[in-house]
Amino acid sequence: MVIFSTLAGCVPQGELSSPLLINLNQTPTVEPTPEPLPTRPSYQPGTLVDYTAQMGDTLPALAAHFNTTVEEIRAANPDIPADATTMPAGYPMRIPIYYQAFWGNPYQIIPDNLFVNGPTAAKFDAVAYVDSQPGWFKNYSFFGGGETRRGGEIINYIATNYSLNPQMLLALVEYATNALTNPTIPENEDPYPFGYQSKTDQGLYRQLLWAAEILNNGYYGWRTGKLRSFEHKDGTLERPDPWQNAATVALQYFYSRTMTIEDYATAIYSQGYAAAFRRLFGDPWEKMEAIFPASLRQPALLLPFASGETWSFTGGPHTGYGEGEPYAALDFAPPALTAGCQATPLFTTAVADGVIVRSADAAVVLDLDGDGDERTGWVIFYYHIASNDRIAVGTQVKAGDPIGHPSCEGGRATGTHVHIARKYNGEWIDADSTLAFNLEGWIAHLGSAPYEGSLTRLSETVQASTNSDISTHITAGR
Repeated sequence: MVIFSTLAGCVPQGELSSPLLINLNQTPTVEPTPEPLPTRPSYQPGTLVDYTAQMGDTLPALAAHFNTTVEEIRAANPDIPADATTMPAGYPMRIPIYYQAFWGNPYQIIPDNLFVNGPTAAKFDAVAYVDSQPGWFKNYSFFGGGETRRGGEIINYIATNYSLNPQMLLALVEYATNALTNPTIPENEDPYPFGYQSKTDQGLYRQLLWAAEILNNGYYGWRTGKLRSFEHKDGTLERPDPWQNAATVALQYFYSRTMTIEDYATAIYSQGYAAAFRRLFGDPWEKMEAIFPASLRQPALLLPFASGETWSFTGGPHTGYGEGEPYAALDFAPPALTAGCQATPLFTTAVADGVIVRSADAAVVLDLDGDGDERTGWVIFYYHIASNDRIAVGTQVKAGDPIGHPSCEGGRATGTHVHIARKYNGEWIDADSTLAFNLEGWIAHLGSAPYEGSLTRLSETVQASTNSDISTHITAGR
């Protein structure tokens, strides 16, 4: 049997370079001439192809990428343990492939650790970096999220909420606007710098919010195997190359939403977005770090309410933050005489021991490894927590300790409830996956639509419903 933990060291480790100050008077960096892309043959059905596992790969996702099945992958790789979750990066595999037309560009743009707001991002100060650059973005400001933010503060706000790497976002801004390197403030701000034409998403700040959701949809769609193809503006179908990594597919998906085929082909290759990233931060592949260990396991978690209390399971797997993927969250509502938004004396509680690292804007983040940084290790994200009696940052908690009252504060909510999701090293973890959400033995399952779905424990099944009737009830600690 293969012991996966012995293979995790195959991933190169690297330190982020210090912020690079761009001198507009220096000789421009000469970008390398693009290398010819590899061509993929029309494989005979079931042909075994070589594949080296990438960080975060799972067998169900690989089966979707290569148009095969988990059973066939296991048959070709009998050393894979039966209980494998995340594959060890660098693990050599043979995968049966069933060719599909319209495969996309195999060029990989950035590694996955430069997509998520994880350990790599902990070494980077977005505000200091933006302030050090000559471009106009450091003076750009916008009122959003309850306060006026400028430059790097905007990037940090979006990076924190959506769990996106700030360097990735800054390169996105630079490629679209040159706002970090061009000191000349545009006389008239482009209302659609990313090309998304929407009256409700005008201006760089709101375009960034839209971009954050599209990027996460692409990244987690590929990570889970749900995204198998996408259409361009002209209706052209593209299926990402089966060997691609999630961060590259996210950028491909993002640029396909608004660009012509010609502009898209430039953006996703070496002299497009990747060149903008290199000019700002250096070679992204020298900064590659592992996000996941081999066969990651979720720690034991309690239900998010006090032992002996009975709450309703009101929301099956749905978005962790924003709209669409990842379906990382579950919802629970306290017992109430009437539906709707109303105050409750009941508390949502800590699902495990840890320290509170964020408590603001209806959100509370519980850090399980206790290092005080939500970008590292396991964290639990609570949302719709009332400002009244909300726990303070820095508080050490034990499993079962009160966090705050569930409410309708923050985002859209039709009734008082708590929304909880998991992240590991900055990456949202799908509620229904090889690392399924497990709360006191209740296992989450995806429904036919977001918010639908179920929790199962042994022979018991509870279907999610906002009706909060007796069929949705779950008792903690039973």
